[in-house]
Amino acid sequence: MTEVHAVVDGPAPAQATPDHDRPDGHAGEARVRELLGRMTIEEKIAQLVGFWEKEDGEAVAPLQGEFGDAVKLEDFARHGLGHLTRAYGTRPVDAAARAAWLWKFQRDLVTGTRLGIPAIVHEECLTGLSAWKAATFPTPLAWGAAFDPELVTEMAAAIGASMRALGIHQGLAPVLDVIRDPRWGRVDECIAEDPYLVGTIGTSYVRGLQSQGVHATLKHFAGYSASRAGRNFGPVHAGPRELADVLLLPFEMAILDGDARSVMHSYAEIDGVPVAADPTMLTGVLRDRWGFDGTVVADYYGVAFLNLLHHVAADHAEAAGQALTAGVDVELPTGDAYLTLRETVRAGKLDEALIDRAVLRVLRQKRDLGLLDATFTDEPPQAVDLDSPEHRSIARRLAEESIVLVANRDALPLPAGRRVAVIGPNADRQGALFGCYSFLNHVLVQHPGVETGFEVPTVLDAIRVEFGADHVTWARGCDVDTDDRSGFEEAVATAAAADVAVLVVGDHAGLFGRGTVGEGCDRDDLELPGVQRELVEAVLATGTPVVLVLVTGRPYAVGWALPRCAAVVQAFFPGEEGAGAIAGVLSGRVNPSGRLPVSLPGSAGAQPYSYLHPTLGAGSEVTNLPATPVAPFGHGLSYTTFAHTGLTVPATVPTDGALHVALRVTNTGALAGDDVVQLYGRDLVASVTRPVAQLLGYRRVHLAPGQSATVELTVPTTRLAFSDRTLTRVVEPGDVELWVGTSTQRDTQALTTLVGDTVPVTNASPRWTITEIS
Repeated sequence: MTEVHAVVDGPAPAQATPDHDRPDGHAGEARVRELLGRMTIEEKIAQLVGFWEKEDGEAVAPLQGEFGDAVKLEDFARHGLGHLTRAYGTRPVDAAARAAWLWKFQRDLVTGTRLGIPAIVHEECLTGLSAWKAATFPTPLAWGAAFDPELVTEMAAAIGASMRALGIHQGLAPVLDVIRDPRWGRVDECIAEDPYLVGTIGTSYVRGLQSQGVHATLKHFAGYSASRAGRNFGPVHAGPRELADVLLLPFEMAILDGDARSVMHSYAEIDGVPVAADPTMLTGVLRDRWGFDGTVVADYYGVAFLNLLHHVAADHAEAAGQALTAGVDVELPTGDAYLTLRETVRAGKLDEALIDRAVLRVLRQKRDLGLLDATFTDEPPQAVDLDSPEHRSIARRLAEESIVLVANRDALPLPAGRRVAVIGPNADRQGALFGCYSFLNHVLVQHPGVETGFEVPTVLDAIRVEFGADHVTWARGCDVDTDDRSGFEEAVATAAAADVAVLVVGDHAGLFGRGTVGEGCDRDDLELPGVQRELVEAVLATGTPVVLVLVTGRPYAVGWALPRCAAVVQAFFPGEEGAGAIAGVLSGRVNPSGRLPVSLPGSAGAQPYSYLHPTLGAGSEVTNLPATPVAPFGHGLSYTTFAHTGLTVPATVPTDGALHVALRVTNTGALAGDDVVQLYGRDLVASVTRPVAQLLGYRRVHLAPGQSATVELTVPTTRLAFSDRTLTRVVEPGDVELWVGTSTQRDTQALTTLVGDTVPVTNASPRWTITEIS
């Protein structure tokens, strides 16, 4: 290859821009301060709350039924409004009609309130804009499996363009929680178990969304995913080193390198202190350490939960004072707690300067979004194509790159002309392709009878197209999560009459117990839900070769299936084009190139587990219960083969320098395909225990049969940094093993030595590995 293409595991990072250096500079700052000076206490508080119009029976947030709207929107907003909550994503509404309503509402704020300040409109956008008939992309776990930050940037830009066209200013994404326990229901919203992969992919999403003038909101700061036993809202007992070196790293990258403009606090309590009331996190880490100058918004009802769930506040007024003091600027989705602030200030229990601090941050955000000059006298969009060919193309490419071929005993790709029995509860169900925060599973499921509104072929549909309907038979076999075995007999007969059985099993995403995965849908085991394993066992007993297709939002313990099935394919909720991607992998039209962003567990009892464990974290002869996964982080097969040769690393590297690593990658098979080059490292001796493997950099590279390329990775030594015994993040001198592999498993390795003094890490330290292909 002659082309030289350099990336930084995605788009080039950019340092956060101080407020006074933003467009409009000092004049803009003077303007917002003058505006603040004219505000009454009621007008100030109005800027710090949202309003959510919802109807009885709608439940898309935790304990939503416990809260009610005491007043109508027009009355609530008489002094102005900070945020309008989920104008499009609460129920199925026509986008053009809703835009017309929204423009009028904003125009009324401009003309009908004393200060004339429009509201920020925010919406969920994790797998695409949460709106009826909008494109639904693969879930974030699939982004991690694709190892393609540039494509994630492209996806986020497309989402942001739709949002901006509809008058939406802030998106509640991405989720930067590092997966710590696959039993946690919100795993499908997360990107990976590796903080660097989460940071690079997540920051790429931020940069794509914000390129369209829509502010990204980082979720959930921080520690939420480390809850005890993987239970939602469960207490977190992460130590300060785990917090700094694992859980905070993606947020640091998205703020310092992605200039993320908003952060949402976590519901979690860490060692007994709820994050929503913790100034050491929301002010000390975010603002004092990282220089964050955007807004901190509450996770829905999170301020009131300080009273209702955490019991660190006696009432909503005390909860509001704690959250505001800690650094929560805006209460979402409504003002259940912050509306008490006026009386608290008047009683002398709270300094009004804390309100002023938050209001300034909101006004600066509105200034940056152009809202302080907006009049909404222009015409709202008459029609916006929310599922355009561009959206479909991005969704297809990302789905195809995310499918992981876990095991293959020469069964795939399936030859043409085979009789294919398609079996399983996820084979002919649209919702099987989507994550918890997709509009279909998040909202539309509560409106039976309303059409999906856009094309979503099921896996069965796609297989019929791929192989010919006359070659495909079908039986459901069982449901996702019931004990009904009445369909087993038909499934067994269908499989016995076929040349191969494709079993499509897995999850149904939902909320608060309405699914097998999703928010509030945690598990105490990692077996396939319901009787799905029994269905697979029954079909295996026929002797017909079984291709197991897992369409899930979490990894399951399927070690029993890997040696017995002819092939195992993992798809993490691959979105609206996901069925075609799965069928393409089965036929060979798509050469699989996804890699596991999370280890496939051996058992639920081995959790929590991370490949980033120290020597004693895996278990060995010191215990009879090893935690070894059945497939490691980064694993994924292809229909071609790749050779990694000529690994070169410098013998020594300064502790404040960079490792210049190069290797040759060759496609040694007969088909074109993508390799995902993964560079790992291990600090052999350090002042605290270190992981046995750590991802230092990665790069997706496409090669034709017989083609070779040189991949060069420039790894800043800060990729090997950690918090020492004084909890100072440093790079220490010493020997480091480096290796490249098709996963954490070693392929070719080398040794280098970091030399020099111990070097502390600062905000100015580089965090990204730069890769070049030639």
